[in-house]
Amino acid sequence: MTAEKITERLLADAVTAMETLSIALGVRLGLYQVLAGGAADARALAKATGVHPRYAREWLEQQGASGLLTVATDDEDPYARAFALPEDAAEALLDGDSPFFIGTLPGFVASVAEVLPQVAEAFGSGGGVPYAAYGEGARHGIGGLNRPAFRTGVADWIAAMPDIAARLNGGPARVLDLGCGSGWSSIALAEAFPAVSVHGIDLDEPSIAEASGHAAEQGLDERVTFALGDAAKLGVGGGYDLVCVFEALHDMADPVAVLRSARELLAPGGAVLIGDEKVAEHFTAPGDLLERMNYAFSVLHCLPATRAEGTAVEAGTVLRPGIVRAYADEAGYTGCTELSIDHDLWRFYRLDLA
Repeated sequence: MTAEKITERLLADAVTAMETLSIALGVRLGLYQVLAGGAADARALAKATGVHPRYAREWLEQQGASGLLTVATDDEDPYARAFALPEDAAEALLDGDSPFFIGTLPGFVASVAEVLPQVAEAFGSGGGVPYAAYGEGARHGIGGLNRPAFRTGVADWIAAMPDIAARLNGGPARVLDLGCGSGWSSIALAEAFPAVSVHGIDLDEPSIAEASGHAAEQGLDERVTFALGDAAKLGVGGGYDLVCVFEALHDMADPVAVLRSARELLAPGGAVLIGDEKVAEHFTAPGDLLERMNYAFSVLHCLPATRAEGTAVEAGTVLRPGIVRAYADEAGYTGCTELSIDHDLWRFYRLDLA
């Protein structure tokens, strides 16, 4: 790539990054929520949200220039120029159950920008940046982005394991959800299989609190429970028909210990289901968009957050299939099968004891 092309690319990337942060601002301040109710000019938007009219005007114009908003009523007075949020944009930014929902991603990006000095320090020390340091933006970003995938897809993922699906449909059955985050995977499992009870475990206290609240809101708190805990040190108990680890294995400081713990908690004939990033089988440069995205998340979030918990393995977002198979083998599983599940972002594995 020539110097000129690199400069052009970085300029375009910088514009995209700043527009993403402007979207994060609009989500955080509730500006899109107001516009979803109808077109508004700067003064109306300011009155409805409590922001200053001059900032409301600049943000509306910036969003219009970026193409996300449309001009509903033009006027020579910039404060009287009204902007509208198209239906498709409203769905993508505000409908948390839409398969196209992306509204929490800009906040996730902003959370990374906020801790960049800590990431730079970790680069020098070899240490990490605690997950909690990324704050609400990361927590809601991950939970919000995964929510529609869980609620629309989890039944099909389990169907790829017919014997496990039969156990969950026949019930009563028990499922353990390790690294459950804000709980949407656990909730989706309970929604898909009414005879199942689900227990979610996560290291992040705010996530567990939110997960419990979400389960109560969905009327599932009697069948879906959550606890703060380390998935690598679950201790006694067990009898689970299925143990799930969705988009979390690469974030665990000691994934082999987690899989070993899961193995010990399985009921006879039970299985472990892992869903993790759909990265390439082998490193290739330059990578495609998906590979670039996963490496960006790894450098700025997943690797620092994991190293803050420990360094048992050189973990990161880019968890290739061969690494998953090696983890499973070391943890004592006799089978690690890649499942035939069509998904744009994740690859799925079944781990068995026999």
